[in-house]
Amino acid sequence: MSNPRITWLGHSTVALDVDGVRVLTDPLLRRHNWPLRRRGGEKPDRERWSDPDVVLLSHLHSDHAQLASLRMVADAPILTAPENADWLHRRGLPSGHGIGDDWWPVGDTGLEVLLVRADHGHRPMPHRPNATNGHLVRSPGLVTWFAGDTSWYDEMTHLPDLAGRPIDLAVVPIGGWGSRLSGGHMDAAAAARACAAVGARQALAVHWGTLHVPFLSRLPREWMDAPGEEFGEALEQASPGCRRVDLVPGESAELS
Repeated sequence: MSNPRITWLGHSTVALDVDGVRVLTDPLLRRHNWPLRRRGGEKPDRERWSDPDVVLLSHLHSDHAQLASLRMVADAPILTAPENADWLHRRGLPSGHGIGDDWWPVGDTGLEVLLVRADHGHRPMPHRPNATNGHLVRSPGLVTWFAGDTSWYDEMTHLPDLAGRPIDLAVVPIGGWGSRLSGGHMDAAAAARACAAVGARQALAVHWGTLHVPFLSRLPREWMDAPGEEFGEALEQASPGCRRVDLVPGESAELS
């Protein structure tokens, strides 16, 4: 059996191929997501995200939940909080599944998904539900924590207990789509601290370097690249035994 493989498609969109199952997170699959623009303007390569077995949705902010993209993968179950699943149903996406406190099996693949806490309530939306969550994904070959959008919370240390095994991979957000980071997020230092808290063996930083609003294109692009450099340094300090999976959008890596 081949090693698990992860592909970062930009922002918080990740394709994880493990034990013959493809997991896709917070899909943004088009060139842009109005009013946000994708750096470089190229939409993700279809071969790298097509035919997922399960889609994980962390919340309904527009930089994570684009209806046009979700409809492109609607043949797969979309696992999210119950309030968010109800909203998807009202928008013609019956594949939305609200899961609660139990592990959700992905068919008979041996892969299971559990919703976990995410603290991201600083910008409530008036027109969409505001439930937020992360995901634990457990398969015979890998345990992955997809943090979603969240600030630090002390109970992160309990995630390995919830998984029943060590966390092999943490996928953590480190930035945003603006030059300043609002509340309800982790910066590079906090994300490195989170990786240490859960004892992650490997870490991929997402939610940076991909999206911007048009007027910010006039600023030097260092603000888009800085979080990645800062995360590498912070992870080495906070959790020197954790291997950084260092990708740019469109790149893949095998996981040990």
